[in-house]
Amino acid sequence: MNTTKATEPYVPEGRLLSLDFFRGATMFLLVGEFTGLASYLTDAAGKGTLLHAFLMQFHHQAWQGLHFWDLVQPFFMFIVGVAIPFSVAKRVKHGQTNKELMHHALVRSLTLLLLGWALYCIVPGKITFRFQNVLAQLSVTYIIAFLIRNKPFRYQLIFSLALLLVTELIYRFFPVDGFNHPFTPNQNFGTWLDLQYGGADLRGHWVSFNAIPTTAHTIWGVLAGNLLIRTDLSQKEKFKKLAIAGLIGIVAGYALNPLTPIIKRIATSSFVIVSGGWALLVLALSYWLIDIKKSRKWVIFFAVVGMNPLFIYLFAHLDGSDFLKHMYKPFTHLLFSPLGENAENILTATVIWATFWYITWWMYKRKIFIKI
Repeated sequence: MNTTKATEPYVPEGRLLSLDFFRGATMFLLVGEFTGLASYLTDAAGKGTLLHAFLMQFHHQAWQGLHFWDLVQPFFMFIVGVAIPFSVAKRVKHGQTNKELMHHALVRSLTLLLLGWALYCIVPGKITFRFQNVLAQLSVTYIIAFLIRNKPFRYQLIFSLALLLVTELIYRFFPVDGFNHPFTPNQNFGTWLDLQYGGADLRGHWVSFNAIPTTAHTIWGVLAGNLLIRTDLSQKEKFKKLAIAGLIGIVAGYALNPLTPIIKRIATSSFVIVSGGWALLVLALSYWLIDIKKSRKWVIFFAVVGMNPLFIYLFAHLDGSDFLKHMYKPFTHLLFSPLGENAENILTATVIWATFWYITWWMYKRKIFIKI
């Protein structure tokens, strides 16, 4: 029986509403990318204007530096880590053994990898198994974070920092002729490695090796989840620890920038640290607002997306946006074409984005939650 008050959003057993909000807001932004809305709005804004500068924050930085949009993927990978302690605790409560937990984790990791490959493994003329997208990389970061989830805090922290150090050393000193410029597009170790199996992304400069340093994001998420699930600390103490850790990460990441530039496309150590800091800080603020201050009625807008993140991501990625565009275009063209082509595109993209949200709302109302 559902005993949730009518004024409170329904939350499935074992879920933290602030985490669903954070996950949902992240996924809502992520699927919004497939609508093209940010590009249409940026084109409409005049270059050199304050509005144009603001809208550029919703595009990835071309190389060095940090835009808001560069934080979306780290947020998602961090959130997956936060959820691990809650998921494991729920499964243990229902009687699952360590062997069953491990089996589930391995199956989930493999499923993420296969889904990640399936999204773009087929290119004209050949099949290429690439690792640059979120799901393929998450399959690596998830299983590593899961395997060390019960280790002491210090062990997990040192392990995550060691991954960053190893990555830094490999990029700087790995002896590869012609690829000895660690922070130059397409002339670094990550690109060289992808060229060895034919999966290089020479236009976007993304590299598969990012799965190794960004494992730190998922490990730090596990540490945050272990903190939130503790019963010996007050909510305010948990908030304080998360906020302080986030601020330390942000300051440390920017401080490293002169030595190691902040570059998302190859996940430099400075980028991982600063984006991890922002993830911790956003989680802290979400936890303070939703779980401490109990401001919940408005949260449901994003939380419904956070309860079905994998489904809506795959739907949007697998031409869901194109399908909806073909369905809506005759009507939006009829209604909005007098406003001009760009205005029509903006309004069409907005309707598509709203439809993505409505699908998750429809599933939420019927208590349909798809997970692996």
